[in-house]
Amino acid sequence: MHNNNNRQSQMSPSNSCGNGIVSLPENGCLDSTSVLSSEKSIEELIQQPPLQGIEDNLVEFSEALRTVAKALRRVTEGKASAQAEAAEWKRKFELATAHNLQLEKKVLSLGGQSSESNVERTRNLDDRVAASNQNNDQCELCSGKDDICAHEVLRDGGSCSDSTPASHKMMKKASFKLSWYCKGEKSDRHKHDVVSFEKGNITTAERSSKQISLKWESPPQTVLMLTKPNSTSVKILCSEIVRWLKEHKNLTIFVEPRVKSELLTESSYYSFVQTWVDDKDVQTLHTKIDLIVTLGGDGTVLWAASMFKGPVPPIVPFSLGSLGFMTPFHSEHYREYLSSILRGPLSITLRHRLQCHIIRDEAKSDNENEGPMLVLNEVTIDRGISSFLTNLECYCDNSFVTCVQGDGLILSTTSGSTAYSLAAGGSMVHPQVPGILFTPICPHSLSFRPLILPEYVMLRVVVPFNSRSQAWVSFDGKDRKQLAPGDALVCSMAPWPVPTACQVDSTSDFLRSIHDGLHWNLRKTQAFDGPRDP
Repeated sequence: MHNNNNRQSQMSPSNSCGNGIVSLPENGCLDSTSVLSSEKSIEELIQQPPLQGIEDNLVEFSEALRTVAKALRRVTEGKASAQAEAAEWKRKFELATAHNLQLEKKVLSLGGQSSESNVERTRNLDDRVAASNQNNDQCELCSGKDDICAHEVLRDGGSCSDSTPASHKMMKKASFKLSWYCKGEKSDRHKHDVVSFEKGNITTAERSSKQISLKWESPPQTVLMLTKPNSTSVKILCSEIVRWLKEHKNLTIFVEPRVKSELLTESSYYSFVQTWVDDKDVQTLHTKIDLIVTLGGDGTVLWAASMFKGPVPPIVPFSLGSLGFMTPFHSEHYREYLSSILRGPLSITLRHRLQCHIIRDEAKSDNENEGPMLVLNEVTIDRGISSFLTNLECYCDNSFVTCVQGDGLILSTTSGSTAYSLAAGGSMVHPQVPGILFTPICPHSLSFRPLILPEYVMLRVVVPFNSRSQAWVSFDGKDRKQLAPGDALVCSMAPWPVPTACQVDSTSDFLRSIHDGLHWNLRKTQAFDGPRDP
């Protein structure tokens, strides 16, 4: 009864009139007084201003539901993609197994021995090959253009068939071997062998920050020359180096079409230089070039790296620009430097690159994307000409990181830590430290400090639907693209680093570059004749 009384008091006319709600009498019929009061209440309700913020809340709620739906769709598609990739790797493994069994059978048949053990082994191999062929419709080790062929590794680039004429074989690139060393002590351990686990104890076996040495296993034959445009001194030096490489080293020399035209204008002597015609030829340059020589600044090194979407040959950068963070060699001594590098071994720095894709809002899956775009320095997302703050949602391996509100965000490599990221307050990092720099641009928060993330993570930057403006993204300062609400930028470490030659070693060249280029921590020394501790 107590609850019923409360209910009746809440539904009484005195309480409901203020809210525009009229209660029914106990008999369920409306009298004339109630009708008049209800009409009056409706008129008052119509004249009242609408509640503020309802439409905004509905919009935000619908956008949140849309974001959740897209996330669920990505999870489903990611699972299907992972299953397809696992099936593809299983197929490749079965193809490789079948190919190796055939090679082993061929070796046994060429041995000429007829012992019972060999006969029995050959029968077993026949059975294994037949079983493997039942699981595969075709027996090819190389199923894609990006796969590594075992027969190419075993035969050092030779043809699979012995009957192929020698005139049809491609000219082999110069092969080389990388080794890690520290303080003059060489080590055959690879970079990933850094931790040992023995008797329940985890210990560091090898440091990953060892210096890297490149040793030629066959002499280089082809050199690509890349130069800074619109510079008379660079043109003169380029023609001099090209002549010297041809006359003293007898190398095949590739140059850009622009540079070849300039050389032929100077003299018909340079008719031996080679170049390319279209982008299709550029895509196959890495199969022909053994060494790259750049004449310019860091921008020329960035241009050289951007030409190679896959593996990059070693780069020898000569300093002819303003700053030289990646150009340790001086052009006055190019003969000594190039002779030593062509002879080998040489110390190199493996500079990591970022691989970026743009996924539009209307894309049905992450596979429908624009890219990849490879950057050596940084990828920058900013507000462009808009006067509003950028609003960017950032995720790291599907874990929410933060929402960037400011002028923008920089995702930088460690090689790019001395570029735009440094100007935005990021730290300077040794170029061989594997990591991704997460640096905000003028954030509207005093607590937003830069981050350094490990190299194996995948970063996703999304422009939310409630963003007041669009965003713009650029890759190493070029190829500027617009990001609309709902679009996403996905970045991860590329599998193809950029090897640059060192004058001394990676650490010495890095320290020299920040001392000479930035005058890092340069100040007058404190006078020694001041007051001292007693």
